[in-house]
Amino acid sequence: MPVIAPWSTARPAQISTGREDTDEAMAAGTTVDHLTETYRAHYRSLLGLAALLLDDTASCEDVVQEAFIRVHSARRRVRDPEKTLAYLRQTVVNLSRSALRRRILGLKLLSKPMPDMASAEEGAYEQLERDQLIKAMRGLQRRQREVLVLRYFADMTEAQVAETLGISLGSVKAYGSRGIAALRVAMEAPV
Repeated sequence: MPVIAPWSTARPAQISTGREDTDEAMAAGTTVDHLTETYRAHYRSLLGLAALLLDDTASCEDVVQEAFIRVHSARRRVRDPEKTLAYLRQTVVNLSRSALRRRILGLKLLSKPMPDMASAEEGAYEQLERDQLIKAMRGLQRRQREVLVLRYFADMTEAQVAETLGISLGSVKAYGSRGIAALRVAMEAPV
């Protein structure tokens, strides 16, 4: 019975370590020295490009630095050293767009600011005024109180109040004006 070998026995098999492939790719791609030269020569122009797209210097510097880091880590893919600058420019543009998207999203997700809250003293003062108003409202005649509550708290028109209470429009105006005058007197009186 013949023995079947997985490879030819005529020549010894060479096991690739992968190092030769890496060296070939590095030789064909952008070198660290070329990237360093590009950094020195074009950093300011790339910073200017980022400044056209972003609004603050710190973000521009961050974007350009990140672009160089990304190109450095992907330098094997940039086979033609002449295209390194174009690759860097495109990376700066893409990173600037991403930064703007994150900012816009952040602004949308930020909670709306709380309205100015009254201090404890103001809240207590408002409560006292509210209590005084309720006490003054209880001191009004029944029809005056009904007209003022429907008109100002229920936000009805004078015609709607007249229809609801079954009285004339003139009576609503008279009860309303007398009720407000009585409230002014009651609210200004010392407690």
